[in-house]
Amino acid sequence: MVFEQNLTDDQLKIIEARHHDPFAVLGRHPTKSGVYVRAFLPHTESATVGNNLPMKRVEGTDIFEWTGRSDDLETPYQIHRTTSQNQIQSHYDPYCFPPQISDYDLYLFAEGKHWHAYRILGSHKRTVNGVEGVMFATWAPNAQRVSVVGTFNRWDGRSHPMRSRGSTGVWELFIPGLEIGELYKYEIRNYHDGSLHLKMDPYCQQAELRPGTASVIFDSSYQWQDKEWMSNREHTKWLHAPHSVYEVHLGSWQKRNDGSFCSYRELADKLVPYVSKMGFTHIELLPITEHPLDISWGYQTTGYYAATSRFGSPDDFRYFVDQCHQNNIGVLLDWVPGHFPKDSFGLAKFDGTALYEHEDPRRGEHQDWGTLIFNYGRNEVRNFLLSSAFFWLEECHIDGLRVDAVASMLYLDYSREEGQWLPNIHGGRENLEVISFLKEVNTILHQSHPGCIIAAEESTSYPMVSRPADMGGLGFS
Repeated sequence: MVFEQNLTDDQLKIIEARHHDPFAVLGRHPTKSGVYVRAFLPHTESATVGNNLPMKRVEGTDIFEWTGRSDDLETPYQIHRTTSQNQIQSHYDPYCFPPQISDYDLYLFAEGKHWHAYRILGSHKRTVNGVEGVMFATWAPNAQRVSVVGTFNRWDGRSHPMRSRGSTGVWELFIPGLEIGELYKYEIRNYHDGSLHLKMDPYCQQAELRPGTASVIFDSSYQWQDKEWMSNREHTKWLHAPHSVYEVHLGSWQKRNDGSFCSYRELADKLVPYVSKMGFTHIELLPITEHPLDISWGYQTTGYYAATSRFGSPDDFRYFVDQCHQNNIGVLLDWVPGHFPKDSFGLAKFDGTALYEHEDPRRGEHQDWGTLIFNYGRNEVRNFLLSSAFFWLEECHIDGLRVDAVASMLYLDYSREEGQWLPNIHGGRENLEVISFLKEVNTILHQSHPGCIIAAEESTSYPMVSRPADMGGLGFS
């Protein structure tokens, strides 16, 4: 496309979706004599702002501008446009709203200490200055530009570029008018080579049913009925109580007559009475976190905050847990913080660089499983996993976690030959960053959620796996 030669560098970067700070160009800005509003509106024939104040197209572009007195335009304001299909549409301008994530939240996240990072990152229904919409936020420190794309903007990365929160690497954008159920992803332009990466939201709480890979805007409306169970759990002396755990993969325990999966609600009606009748105290669910491949049984996770859509909605899953609790059955969840798959829509090379994983394959790749290993030395990655644990315990009332493949996490030479692994700073084979991470997770979870059970799948002779961290152990229940 040939643009007018008198375009500014900022305008050209907006048009080409390369601008690192779109809020410096778009939205409402003061001038010496008043204000101007600038908007980038693809597929638009004409536009007005506020009370039918006409906007002028910058010739040869999809940029529209209005200049006038500040008294003529209150904030927040709406933009009214006539589309190329001659439809009239109105929306509040996303670029007239201030930042939404507090500096304190960003500080905690950067320190790896934000236990509830899922409340600020991901997508969330929110009302800002009296306007309803959805707040999006993600972590991509090596991005030149990040955009929210979805069904609402034709998956066009030029339409909704996000605000950079500086050195924190967090990007955010409040988009007015979006509804629950919309599909979305993040389009990320890498800073170093300009490559584009289309990614699902690492913090999304619902994912599109496979083979789709988009995230889904979700807001729980579930009303819990397990207050008595949750209260009793906090005071239960679980260490001295008998446990009988029924391990189950929901996708294969029972299916409908046509061979399709039962829903969470159907499973609640069938599985809970069976487990109760057989005298089990707990159900342990093979991972119900979202995953792309059925035959992985959930052990190659892409959605660390999303109950898989194979069996229904996240609130359907809450119903399943609630029914277990009302029948005096605890629910444990297989949790996989040791590795994740290489699927291009997931965490792998999230912003075009090895972000969640180690860059060196001697540290960052599981040779046996063809998966990637988390970089536990990075605060934001540890925070991602810690917050995931909090999410399942608090938002979904899970009673504990069974941490998968701890043996593979503890040793740098796990299933590796000489020369295929890197020793720790002391020359040893123990993964010191993992040990620190596991101690931290177990200590914080047990302190914050008395009565929860954190179990380790650990098959080696590693000492004191279930001793408290303050006694030199890993701190598992």
